[in-house]
Amino acid sequence: MQVAPCAALTLRAARADSAQRHVPYVVVSVSHTTRKPRAHEIDGRDYNFVAQAQFQELVGQAAFLEHARVFDNFYGTGAAQVHARLAQGHDVVLEIDWQGAQLVRRTMPECVTIFILPPSRAALQQRLQERRTDSAEAIARRLRDAVTDMSHCHEFDYVVINDRFDQAALDLVAILDGHGEALRADRPQLQPLLGSLLG
Repeated sequence: MQVAPCAALTLRAARADSAQRHVPYVVVSVSHTTRKPRAHEIDGRDYNFVAQAQFQELVGQAAFLEHARVFDNFYGTGAAQVHARLAQGHDVVLEIDWQGAQLVRRTMPECVTIFILPPSRAALQQRLQERRTDSAEAIARRLRDAVTDMSHCHEFDYVVINDRFDQAALDLVAILDGHGEALRADRPQLQPLLGSLLG
């Protein structure tokens, strides 16, 4: 379950037959981060956990498609990993924040951008608390920062509301399959929700 608001970008593989673009061809990019792993996380599966010095070395080598500081840690998407997956014919989903999305759009303007919103501020707070990985102070900071994050959702092609996980997953599949017109970011039905999230 996605807890905080986030951006997801889909980079399309260059395939002759667009009918081949189905969910089995989609892979999720594994980001690098300097934060400590949570109890259930596995290095290389959830994130590539690296020391800050190693992360800065990768930045110096231009190894990232995008990288940003989020809260007190650094996150980055490895360029080689993404390009290799695209070359293998996969569509690649990047789970990144709006800052990273802006950087990727500049270098890969053909990407499809999806912003994932919580159904309410209360639901976001409850999910952060139930995760039991952050202090009360960290949760308060995340909630404050989430307002800024969510204010960028209009920059994206699509917006998915993560109210019920199963439905949010179906919405993502619809977008990936090219049937996401009802989920466009500029749809008027989003305005009441955005008013309550950003107000």
